Amino acid sequence: MEHNCANCNQLISESFCSYCGHKKFKRIDRKYILDEVQYTVLHTNKGFLYSLKKLIQNPGKTAKEFIDGNRVNHYKPLLLAFVLSSVSAFISYKVIGMSDIVREYYSRQHMNSPLMNDLMSVIASYNSAIVLMLIPFFALFTKLAFRRWGHNYYEHIIMNCYILSFYTIVYIATIYPVMWVFRSNADIFVSISSASMLYVPFILIWFYKGFYTERPLKSIIGKALITIGLMLLAYLVLLVLVIIVVFVFALVKGPEAFKYFQPG
Repeated sequence: MEHNCANCNQLISESFCSYCGHKKFKRIDRKYILDEVQYTVLHTNKGFLYSLKKLIQNPGKTAKEFIDGNRVNHYKPLLLAFVLSSVSAFISYKVIGMSDIVREYYSRQHMNSPLMNDLMSVIASYNSAIVLMLIPFFALFTKLAFRRWGHNYYEHIIMNCYILSFYTIVYIATIYPVMWVFRSNADIFVSISSASMLYVPFILIWFYKGFYTERPLKSIIGKALITIGLMLLAYLVLLVLVIIVVFVFALVKGPEAFKYFQPG
């Protein structure tokens, strides 16, 4: 049945107006509301579950498909990383209570300052969200490590979105359940959290082997180690900068400010 477009008033007979692209008028009913909820919450009609399944099966191949142009069925990688990071942050903060456990653990050590205790608590609780914000920097590191393998910086941003998404899935599926079991034992809890970083080299190697299928495993391992080395170097530089900023802040604020930075 033909209708006039609600946006430009042109006559349309298909689902969309051929002049302005506006969707054909449809009366709001139960199906409309269900479709809107689906779109708003999960965007499953845009490939969330499809991308999730493909990502679990082979993260590197999934990223390559998207970068090479096969994007119709895929969820947007930036949005995918954001959604999964949000889920991870909710579980760690609200379900497990990681912030309180980590703060209590480091307070008992009497080695860190109150500042470091608070900082470690925030980093542990919002690990995936923090990594999400650092994706542009990680993309720079992987671009440097893989600079001769034919992909630009922005494509490396997409790769790192998929790497983070896969890491978050693995973390939610394997680390969080164990943390929940041992949430009453802060020592074991923190050890599990620290040990989870051992996943990173293996995830990088598996991802890039799936992405660069024609490259030998030895070369991929070398590039992954270079990437990790660059990340560690950047971490050390950032740590030095933080120490300098803290020292300058304490000098400006006076002796009382040092109490927040001194080990307890």
